[in-house]
Amino acid sequence: MHPSRRVVLLSTLCLASARAGAVQAAATYPERAVRVVIPTAPGGLTDGFVRLIGDAMQRAWGQPFVMDHRAGAGGIVGTEHVARSAPDGHTLLMGNIGPLGINPGLFPRLPYDAARDLAPISLVAVYPNVLVVNPSILASNVAELVALAKARPGALRFASAGIGQSQHLSGEMFNLTAGVQMTHVPYRGTGPALSDVMGGHVEMMFSNLPPVLEAIRAGRLRALGVTGTARSAVLPEVPTIAEAGVPGYEVFSWIALVGPAGLSDEIIGALHAETAQVARTEEARRYYLSLGAEPRTDLSPEQAGAYMQGERDRWADLIRRAGIRPE
Repeated sequence: MHPSRRVVLLSTLCLASARAGAVQAAATYPERAVRVVIPTAPGGLTDGFVRLIGDAMQRAWGQPFVMDHRAGAGGIVGTEHVARSAPDGHTLLMGNIGPLGINPGLFPRLPYDAARDLAPISLVAVYPNVLVVNPSILASNVAELVALAKARPGALRFASAGIGQSQHLSGEMFNLTAGVQMTHVPYRGTGPALSDVMGGHVEMMFSNLPPVLEAIRAGRLRALGVTGTARSAVLPEVPTIAEAGVPGYEVFSWIALVGPAGLSDEIIGALHAETAQVARTEEARRYYLSLGAEPRTDLSPEQAGAYMQGERDRWADLIRRAGIRPE
């Protein structure tokens, strides 16, 4: 094996050396434009990460990295497309917790096996959700909300962007961990769900951070807790749900770069090294901070794969315990 390729394979041990190896590997890869499939509609959080990383790879390697939205069936359409693509590195997936972590436990039959048919490249970002309530709710903190929910089983409702979304499972995890019974109200998208929470038609939502920051700061929503293990840099005054009264509660959403199974170690190493390099730039730092997200490109491809498998196991268990069925 050529020495420069050995360097790429050691990317997780020495990222600086790995990037040098990645540049060498780029002499043959990519040979043409790389399509980065996003399995959701345009305008989501993933788009910004594809632009950030794709632009840097294009500058480094001289080939376009093209954003290719293939939405449908909760991310299944785009994910299947990549799983069935040639493993030459010219079709990649910037996936998320839905198709890569939740769907394998939610759908009894999928046209792809997330563990068998996809090759992990890098865990790109992790970010918490935030529990927000309509200001009319008589709960100013998580402990008061739990007390209210226990006093009125099934009466309190939480909205989500749809069955099986991370917002939905955040609520179901809250039910099981806090020992309460709140009713899930699914919508077709985050926008309609938040609109009804702000309008007082539904009491609360476990939302992604960016869509609700302005409403929280304007007082149209009250933030009770973030779902991660530490307070968010964009909402430092808001405690975690665990520290606010539900010990053991933890939910992160995440974004990961993967390719088809059979992708060579050299290409995986080159892509991972470049992704890690981008995540350390000032531009990336500002972008991650604006979303309340953290880079996790420090994990090797193997570690990223283990993380995603752990998530699949965890959500499959929750889905079974909560009796969740797909639409």
